[in-house]
Amino acid sequence: MLNAIQHITLAQLQGRISIALAEALPLPVWVSAEVADIKINASGHCYIELIEKDEKSGTTLAQARATIWRAQVRSVIGEFERATQRPLVAGMKILFKATVQFHAVYGISLQIAEIDASHTIGDMQRQRQECIERLQKEGVWDMNRTLTMPTVPQRIAVISSATAAGYRDFMKELGRSAYRIETELFEATMQGATSEESVVAALCAIAEREEEFDVVAIIRGGGSTIDLDCFNSYLMAATVAQFPLPVLTGIGHDKDTSVTDMVAHTPLKTPTAVAAWLHQQAADLDGALEYYALSLRDLCRQTTHTAALRLEQFSADVRHLSERTLQGEKQRLDSIATLVANFAPERIFRLGYAIARKEGKALQSVEDVGVGDSINISLANGEIESKITKITKS
Repeated sequence: MLNAIQHITLAQLQGRISIALAEALPLPVWVSAEVADIKINASGHCYIELIEKDEKSGTTLAQARATIWRAQVRSVIGEFERATQRPLVAGMKILFKATVQFHAVYGISLQIAEIDASHTIGDMQRQRQECIERLQKEGVWDMNRTLTMPTVPQRIAVISSATAAGYRDFMKELGRSAYRIETELFEATMQGATSEESVVAALCAIAEREEEFDVVAIIRGGGSTIDLDCFNSYLMAATVAQFPLPVLTGIGHDKDTSVTDMVAHTPLKTPTAVAAWLHQQAADLDGALEYYALSLRDLCRQTTHTAALRLEQFSADVRHLSERTLQGEKQRLDSIATLVANFAPERIFRLGYAIARKEGKALQSVEDVGVGDSINISLANGEIESKITKITKS
């Protein structure tokens, strides 16, 4: 017969593990981890799945279950939510104080007694700064701001939740405008774990129809710092920074400016402010056109008046010039008349001169006639016909 091997039962082993854990970790410890899942059952107890991942590879390094008993849910979770202004949800990194407990059936679990809200907020700020530095290093930080904004954006692609108060405020404000501004809603989840993916999907849908729009408006009503943390995500900010159309943001917040605001072409405070800005662009152009029209009218009047004065002066100058010209011409004609009178044949004849003609042509030289030629001699009081008998050259 075989000797019986000395052994202990599973329950005894679990008991020893429980005692060892109690002796090794007798007091609560502070632990940092990421919330992988969280549920509150019908009894009011809160059950949380905790996880730790390698920051570079994303592989799981550790995993554990945690519990917040019903009696402490209001104080622990309530205090956290009051401090962060956001529900405790999956994806958050938390720092919590817990005791380690071991159950023979359910194994090791952590009993959470307190959650440090400042750690969660601080982690968000760290991630935000890392996002800014990464975008700057990649050279995309200023890309959207360098795009040319249309003088009057009239075709607006709007990213928002259809039921959000911010969207209603935006449309109501835009409805007051006297100018025609067309909008098309690309609905997205603007809060929670899926908001980042949802907004980026909406941006991608708009990019496929880029030529149909002038600008993109991302709008969301007010919320807490953590509610708006999705707008600090690298994926959303990088997509906005590199978007082919100018992006307007109206993400309702009173404190910190999100990274998405920082990389957008024109960041504005609220959805209403975005609508007011769009109206103002049209109003500014309308005012400028009216100003230019009035300026052109005044310029035309002034130019016409100046031209009339110049024409009047020119007319006076022409009259004066004409009078002087006519006077000069009269004097010139008088001089010519005097000259003509002085050289008239009658006057020459009276001075004792005569004109000799041969065959009606005045003779200017003795070479023009010969002995025996007949010539006519005109005198002051008549003519003489004669015949040349002798020619003497001087």
